[in-house]
Amino acid sequence: MSMGNNIDNLRQALAASPDNEYIRRLLIEALREEGGHHAELDKELNHLIRKEPFAMDLKEYLIESYFAQEKYSTCLIIFEEVDDPVLLSPAVRVLIAKAYLKDGDQTRAGEVYRNAVDDDDEVADDELDGLFRLGRDIDFTLEAFEDDSRLMEKPDTSFTDVGGMEQVKREIDLKIIQPLKHADLYKSYGKKVGGGILLYGPPGCGKTFIARATAGQIDANFISVGLNDVLDMWIGNSEKQLAEYFDLARRKAPCVLFFDEVDALGAKRSDMRQSAGRNLINQFLAELDGIEANNDGLLIIGATNVPWHLDSAFRRPGRFDRIIFVPPPDEQGREAILKLKLEGKPLGKVDYTKVARATKDFSGADLNAVIDIAVETILEKAIQTGVPEPIQTKHLLDAAKRHRPSTTEWFTTARNYATFANKGGLYDDILKHLK
Repeated sequence: MSMGNNIDNLRQALAASPDNEYIRRLLIEALREEGGHHAELDKELNHLIRKEPFAMDLKEYLIESYFAQEKYSTCLIIFEEVDDPVLLSPAVRVLIAKAYLKDGDQTRAGEVYRNAVDDDDEVADDELDGLFRLGRDIDFTLEAFEDDSRLMEKPDTSFTDVGGMEQVKREIDLKIIQPLKHADLYKSYGKKVGGGILLYGPPGCGKTFIARATAGQIDANFISVGLNDVLDMWIGNSEKQLAEYFDLARRKAPCVLFFDEVDALGAKRSDMRQSAGRNLINQFLAELDGIEANNDGLLIIGATNVPWHLDSAFRRPGRFDRIIFVPPPDEQGREAILKLKLEGKPLGKVDYTKVARATKDFSGADLNAVIDIAVETILEKAIQTGVPEPIQTKHLLDAAKRHRPSTTEWFTTARNYATFANKGGLYDDILKHLK
């Protein structure tokens, strides 16, 4: 019997006995083996996962299917809902690392990849090994940095490509861009050009994107540094690598040097038991101060989801002294993001305002997930009827009801810090947003 006939027989058997989960599993295995039946496979997997929420093999199958369809943000949502990531196979975690890379989160990608390879070195990927420098024979000289185009880019994005975030863009323009555009004027008053800003807020709200757009707005070089780009198992290497990133950025000024999850590199020294971590923080502070080098023309942007874990020394004048809250997009911002994300897709009548109102507290990543869910629903129906239809308001509204905003948990934690640990009004913007 051919695979196609077997699948048809299983479909008929399942239609006759829809509660028979054993038949459903057999159908899932057959669909996976033949390949190409993504919409049907996703539907059956989601059905079974609702009944077996702790079945890791089903979640792995779903991640593999979404990854094959390039639905990277949906892969990440499934991964982040798993209580303990090590329950997933190392091979699937490598896919998740690649999905994080596609989503622009190199730091998280490196963390997931390293853990996967630690558990099973058979899943090692040459491209990821090279990117995260897992080999001990990698040359860390400055010349090697300058030859590696992956370390530096000239972004072609600007503020016009950023949906919403008008208040954030105004603050960055006032505090960063105007001083760079009018450098001579600022220098005549003894003001340095450049400096550091800290972007904080819930995950998925565009902190990395706005940092890259800032570089594009001023036609500056852009270097993104993650935790895995700096940390090294050998004593002293982490400080050396951090210094080399700063040195490269100074040579390429004007340059935006972006540190994602900066709290991981700048955690409170009082919380650290090992001197190596404290030494790295001291090196970071010295680089920010420009004690041994000139930081003029160097804009340092740090991004964090947990500003309360950052050592207070980083917020002193001349360091990350300009702090900007990046909230979830407001209604106007959500409308702008939806228009950007839906551009190029088959669209019917879409009431963007209505959808924006229905997605309060949704991050940009959440809106991506809503669109993915809507598209999956349309594809599932198209397979059954043979008639594809364009994306309409009803599809997006239904998808929004099926997705919970990922910012809710963050604001629960942030409210506590803003209420009980708001020294100097540091978190006033959070309280203002929550009113």
